[in-house]
Amino acid sequence: MQNSTNMTMFFLTAYGDNSNMRYLYFTSTLLGFLFILFANLVIIAVIASDHKLHEPMYIFICCLALNGLYGSCAFYPSCMANLLSETPAISRTGCFIQIFCLHTYGCFEYSILALMAYDRYLSICHPLIYNSIMTPSKMVQFLVFVFIYPICFFCIHISLTIRLPLCGFIITKVFCDNWSVVRLSCVDASVNNVFGLCFIAVVMITPIFVVLYSYIRILAVCVKTSKEARSKALETCTPHLLAFVNYNIAAFFEVVQHRFDLSNTSPISRIIMSVDFILLPPLLNPIIYGIKMQEIRKRIRRTFFSTKPNYVEV
Repeated sequence: MQNSTNMTMFFLTAYGDNSNMRYLYFTSTLLGFLFILFANLVIIAVIASDHKLHEPMYIFICCLALNGLYGSCAFYPSCMANLLSETPAISRTGCFIQIFCLHTYGCFEYSILALMAYDRYLSICHPLIYNSIMTPSKMVQFLVFVFIYPICFFCIHISLTIRLPLCGFIITKVFCDNWSVVRLSCVDASVNNVFGLCFIAVVMITPIFVVLYSYIRILAVCVKTSKEARSKALETCTPHLLAFVNYNIAAFFEVVQHRFDLSNTSPISRIIMSVDFILLPPLLNPIIYGIKMQEIRKRIRRTFFSTKPNYVEV
């Protein structure tokens, strides 16, 4: 076995022999990446350019779109390069950078979704004090927290991985992830495994509980309100619920791959399951919010489909 000090590359075997379909896969991936860039940039541009949308709910949607771009840029360029390569591989440094970016992307996604749920809870359950709680300074503090704490927590996690001596260089996925590298360790990695479970509990389970608690309280309030109030609450909450369910399904597949033996499933199924968390949310979130959020939908329509210079919406 190679000593870790001499190991400078990891080989990604999940790409297989794609010589016959290489350019088709590359073109499909490129088109998907370009659509993700376009759709998320449209959402960001619409929110940033309209002062009426500079409210917490829309700022959080903008952060969700920015995070989608961050995660996509950490995955797609490397993936496309490997699709055209005879021997798909990634450098040791590049691997750890990708691990950091993809894992923090996943943490940010959960944190932002939890913050959005809390914002909806305050808006619907405590409308009279909402503006006094969700002030611009408080909103900035919330955003700093949801981005900083996953970074600090994951820095410890990845430090435990970097210290491991490795006796292998084969990663059976299309990208680098922390658990795949830990499995290559020459020594016992129980500490990494235990800390990994704690990491999942903090960055995944805790936000899920925050979202569930928020929507239980929202549901309890909506039951007692008028039909018009329920309709307005549903309009603002539905996109968030769709985005939350979408990401949980994608993240669930990734966690299942790490913790259970899926050797009996087809390679294509395993690849799809492993990339769902980076493929579906950045792809679907801008569509969900662009279609479901009335104010965003109006401004997108005004930007791309209005031919009248003095167009006024009724």
